[in-house]
Amino acid sequence: MARLFTDGGARGNPGPAAIGGVIYDGKNKIADFSQYIGQTTNNQAEYQALLKGLDLALSNNIQNLECFLDSELVVKQMNKEYKVKDKELAKIFVKVYNLSLKFKKISFSHIRREYNKEADALVNKALDARL
Repeated sequence: MARLFTDGGARGNPGPAAIGGVIYDGKNKIADFSQYIGQTTNNQAEYQALLKGLDLALSNNIQNLECFLDSELVVKQMNKEYKVKDKELAKIFVKVYNLSLKFKKISFSHIRREYNKEADALVNKALDARL
């Protein structure tokens, strides 16, 4: 099963934001991304990163995916433990949720920030290049 690690962040909340992520199949890196996304909130950036990661996984013909995020909010919302109350987040949630239905098997797990260093570095790379 492939593994997707994503992160999104904004400097200021809202503020200049970026997303980053990496997909592994075993120890092999399949793809990664690092992208500036403009002014937004941390939570919106986290969702945008997951959206981009899922899209990238599908474009690489991945059908079984474990998603790892350091955003507990996004994980709990994707696992339907928390409701999505924010209207702007709800718009992105619907896109992410609909995309997640295209996988045969998918899971969303929270990991501590220190275990998501590669995705975090990709976020900072995009922010540093833009600012």
